[in-house]
Amino acid sequence: MSWSDSLIRISNYEIEDLQKRLREIEERRAAIEVTLDALDLEAEEEKLRAKVDPAVAWCHPDYVKGWKLRRAHFESELRAVIAEAEGARDALTSAFEELKKVEHVADAAKMERRREEARRENAALDEIALRASLKPRPQ
Repeated sequence: MSWSDSLIRISNYEIEDLQKRLREIEERRAAIEVTLDALDLEAEEEKLRAKVDPAVAWCHPDYVKGWKLRRAHFESELRAVIAEAEGARDALTSAFEELKKVEHVADAAKMERRREEARRENAALDEIALRASLKPRPQ
């Protein structure tokens, strides 16, 4: 295995790892969004219940305060996850760019090796032709 194959395998592994990380971040983001939707739905239900039941209406202002705190907490987590996802996307983009650079260098090295092999082969053929032309020919 050549150095270029090793570097390409390492780069591919890094890309797969970053893709996995980004998927996990996106799953966390989706879970937080579902939680926020559930909180909003719960708040609507409590609001309706407070209109019907005077005992619930008496506690409703405290519920709203608690709901706002919980919602703010999840919104903060969502902002953090969004920022983390942006960082993971940037890292993934950089990893793809590095892979392309490695592949380009590897291709250039392969082409250089082929050129060198062709040059050597041509030199050997030229030497054979030169020796054949210098040999005395039987008459």
